[in-house]
Amino acid sequence: MVKRPRPFTVEEFHRLAEAGILHEDDRVELIRGEILEMSPIGSRHAAAVNRLARLFIQALGNRAIVSIQNPVRLGKDSEPQPDLALLKTRADDYAHDLPQAGDVLLLAEVADTSLTYDLEVKLPLYAQHGIPEVWVVDLLGERVLVFRHPQGESYGETLTEGPEGSLTPLLLPEVSFPARLVLLKP
Repeated sequence: MVKRPRPFTVEEFHRLAEAGILHEDDRVELIRGEILEMSPIGSRHAAAVNRLARLFIQALGNRAIVSIQNPVRLGKDSEPQPDLALLKTRADDYAHDLPQAGDVLLLAEVADTSLTYDLEVKLPLYAQHGIPEVWVVDLLGERVLVFRHPQGESYGETLTEGPEGSLTPLLLPEVSFPARLVLLKP
């Protein structure tokens, strides 16, 4: 007989932190009931996240909240930490509870070494919970993969933008910038 640990709920995940078993600086996230260790953040990854955040903050002002590497609650058993989330504005800035799928306008993941994980683990989770748009910034492939219109555990529309392309969020069409800026190209 093989014993398999049962999945954790979001509440149990938080209790592990409250009990001191998980610490604030632990690089883990809860995905489908499993506590998974996240990849270390290298300088190119950090720079791409910073660039993306700066572009959105400058373009959006107060029209959306730009949340950087913070958790989003997806159902009872998942709390991923996307590299960037564009959230609907709320007076309390989500102080009383974490944003959930219905609060998300766009999620972005920066992939330096995590492309397979982002595409095979996180993307289906995001689609399943109805996240309207996900950008996967593939630094090694010098492209941004854009996924829109969730259908089950996949997306109905997939676009690929290289350094010469431009990026415009589906739900914020007034915002647009060159993909090369996100890909750290001059």
